[in-house]
Amino acid sequence: MLKTDIFTPSRFVGEGTVTLRGVKVPYHTVSEDNVFYDDEGKPIASIFSYSYFRSDVAAEDVKSRPVIFGFNGGPGTSSMMVHVGFLGPKRVKYGEVDHDGLPLPPYESCDNEHCLLDIADLVLVDPVGTGFGRLLDESKKDMFYGIEPDAEAFLTFVQAWLARYNRWESPKYLVGESYGCTRASTVAGMGSLSGSDRAYSVTFDGLVMIGNTVTVGKHFGDRSPIYSAVLAFPTLAAVNWYHNHPSNQTVEEFVAEAKGFADTEYLLALYRGNSLEEETREHIIERVMYYTGVSREYLERRALVLEDVEYRSQVIRQKGRYVSRLDGRITRPLYGPLLDEHKWGAHDDPAEGKYNPFFQSVLCGEVFPMLGIKTDRNFVNSHSLWSSWNNDIKGRNTSESLSAAMRRTPTMRTFFVNGWYDICTQIGILYYTLDHSDLPKDRVFVKGYESGHMAYLGEENIKSVSEDIYAFIMGKNPTK
Repeated sequence: MLKTDIFTPSRFVGEGTVTLRGVKVPYHTVSEDNVFYDDEGKPIASIFSYSYFRSDVAAEDVKSRPVIFGFNGGPGTSSMMVHVGFLGPKRVKYGEVDHDGLPLPPYESCDNEHCLLDIADLVLVDPVGTGFGRLLDESKKDMFYGIEPDAEAFLTFVQAWLARYNRWESPKYLVGESYGCTRASTVAGMGSLSGSDRAYSVTFDGLVMIGNTVTVGKHFGDRSPIYSAVLAFPTLAAVNWYHNHPSNQTVEEFVAEAKGFADTEYLLALYRGNSLEEETREHIIERVMYYTGVSREYLERRALVLEDVEYRSQVIRQKGRYVSRLDGRITRPLYGPLLDEHKWGAHDDPAEGKYNPFFQSVLCGEVFPMLGIKTDRNFVNSHSLWSSWNNDIKGRNTSESLSAAMRRTPTMRTFFVNGWYDICTQIGILYYTLDHSDLPKDRVFVKGYESGHMAYLGEENIKSVSEDIYAFIMGKNPTK
């Protein structure tokens, strides 16, 4: 990664006010490096954090005030999206979901009236190698760049933060998005049990998982093509419903019906393959075309097995457009000729092109000055750490880690937030995970939203997601 600065540990402070649920809330902020050192005292890496503290809380009430640690995924992604997407007191102002072309500067922001700062202090986290976080000694990358090393570094940071601000007794919550769900479940498991060679003794009252990557397998995505097609079916049906409106049902009703078909008739048909009678095969083709919007030619060529990369150029092929993996509502024109689409299309996601410049401009141009951040350090929104990430798990897989944490902490709860139109982390995979893990069902909550991977995108969605997380933090059922 190219560097434009010499690393020196930084700490910045700021203050502000925001009106939340009719009350003016004052706050102060601390944005700082959390440095890791080797045995000789040399700095080797830094996690960067942005902490928001409500200023008018009585000293005797601080220890009972919740703390929310929020982060994104990747691995290799900064906290930018959750920071200015829905958690921080200043956020991007959402417009229409999908337009031809990109939004251009000047980008609009607004006070976040749905922020949770009235009920909890907020800590946004840039892991090592992301945002302002840095890996300073390349020879130490194995200590940070992997499922278990990343979780242990995060727990070490949390311990230091709790000690620094005297918050060990506060209720603690993790809000993770995408790979952040893998991080959250691993952190929760290690916190309640132990890491590779030490105990951390950090428990969490609750986890919010946005765009689930918790899995019953060793890695997210360890599935046969048949399983993958069946698990993707609810999401593909939702994307088809959004663009082509095949029925007058709500998206929830249409997806539920599609899932019932996929779990029974479609699964059996894929298992039987060439042994299917012609009449049954024709029935399956008609139903799959109806629910997902793909063509007969596509199904014949693929032996009825849906594949989500090709699906993105199939579902609205008649409109000459391609849907986003991250958010199936967002589209771009198809490449011409289609040969280029097959070569480059999957790497040209219209959602990333639409939102990344918008979010980074608001974060760097408005939020950082508000936080008092003045630095020459280059902000790295996303770094392709996933390409060489150590995915080995010596202990429990992610669902087992989460289950172990919930067993050992009998009041701990988990809230899964998933967009219907999220082709990246499909809601069908979440259903499968919950059906094949031993998570305590009475403390696990699941809700689908009319959104994509970042479930809070859009004025209606940020309101719904934030209100539901608010209810969850307050100890209520967020799905009611």
